[in-house]
Amino acid sequence: MERLPLRLREHVAWGLSGLALFLGLWTFLTVSGVVPRQFLPTPLDVAGRFHELLTTQSAGATLPYHLLSSFKRYAYGVCLAAIVGIPLGLLMGWFRWLDDAVSPVFDGLRFIAPIAWVPFAALWFGTGIGGPIMIIFAGAFPPCLINAYRGARFVEPRLIEAAQMLGTGHRRIILEILLPAATPSIVAGLRVSAGLGWQSLVGAELIVAAAGVGFMMVQAQGIVSTTTVMSGMIAIGLIGMLIDVLLRQGEAWLRRRRGLEA
Repeated sequence: MERLPLRLREHVAWGLSGLALFLGLWTFLTVSGVVPRQFLPTPLDVAGRFHELLTTQSAGATLPYHLLSSFKRYAYGVCLAAIVGIPLGLLMGWFRWLDDAVSPVFDGLRFIAPIAWVPFAALWFGTGIGGPIMIIFAGAFPPCLINAYRGARFVEPRLIEAAQMLGTGHRRIILEILLPAATPSIVAGLRVSAGLGWQSLVGAELIVAAAGVGFMMVQAQGIVSTTTVMSGMIAIGLIGMLIDVLLRQGEAWLRRRRGLEA
């Protein structure tokens, strides 16, 4: 069996060392009584509760059901952000008049934190699925638009000039020149959008949801079940990390396919 490269082995070793140090410090703080066990259970307590939640209901459902409910909202919000943001960004990169019309409104709205939309979403949708989707959209939309716009603006001018000399129309230039050239930038934007959307989802579920991991954590906080709260946090982190890894792999594959890296 071929041995792992030295750099990879060092990377894994340092990663495991950091994890061991973190878990050791966490255990020390709990066992020594520096932090009451009620508010900071041991890693084994949390691991045990996490395992229980896979088959035992909390806040009306098991952890996998809450995760599925959360992911459904997340998928709707991120997909909507991509469907609206990517075409709009490409069009803004091509049509200057559209850029001038949309940019002032977009620049004003994009600096509003997604969590700031929670009261507005609650007034509109209550605890229905629309509220979290709206908040996820608010977090995921700006990177989709910005990266598509930048990708379109920095296309090689000679390609556009050649197409215009041949009488190519706006539609074909956008679809056959701008979109392929901007694809790496768009994929990078989707990765950022995915992370912001997942973070926005959890914030939304803490307030405007009747199911989901965030909802489960709020209910557990009400009965001071710290192990359940921390189990939810671990589940959120693991799913977020998995999403990021998959998108990074997709981005790396696309860059290799386009010859942008070795």
